[in-house]
Amino acid sequence: MKKKITLLLGLGAALLLSVVCSCSGPLGRAGYESAPYKVIESDGAFEIRDYPEIAVATATLKSGNGDQNSGFMNLFGYISGKNEAEQKIAMTTPVFSQQNKDQMEMSFVLPEEVARQGAPKANDQRITVSKREAGRFAVYRYSGRWTKEREQEARETLAKWANKKNLRFSSPMEKANYDPPFTPPFMRRNEILVRITQ
Repeated sequence: MKKKITLLLGLGAALLLSVVCSCSGPLGRAGYESAPYKVIESDGAFEIRDYPEIAVATATLKSGNGDQNSGFMNLFGYISGKNEAEQKIAMTTPVFSQQNKDQMEMSFVLPEEVARQGAPKANDQRITVSKREAGRFAVYRYSGRWTKEREQEARETLAKWANKKNLRFSSPMEKANYDPPFTPPFMRRNEILVRITQ
């Protein structure tokens, strides 16, 4: 009987978290503007998507311990007002990140309105504002807590699927994270994506 009660309470808590995280507001990804895309093909956890040109703010750092946190905090400072206009910019999803040899690049998608009006220049020289080129991407979506091992496994999974589909990569793989760190691991949306030739 106690086990049944515990199970029911657990399911109830999970359902409550699901409702909270799906509502508009800072606790859920639905509360944030997200990069637009069109799904061309869907196959379970895999998709082929077309992304339009997107305005992004990108932090470039040397790879090493803490590069993920440093990149995020630098970008968060930019949208919090550390820019030439002292303009506060809304958070969006996803956060893109990519490893380029000895450097790590992390990008925040800029809200459509900010991009249309012209995004301010960052005070931090490590942050640049640019356009992310439109293109077609192969994507693998998975949940859970981020670790290097799980990310590597996801990259290999996407590569195997893409190979079966005879897809050719035109850029290195990158990752996209959609949720704040306090989101329960089983509810997190993580993605590995790679630009492909059309």
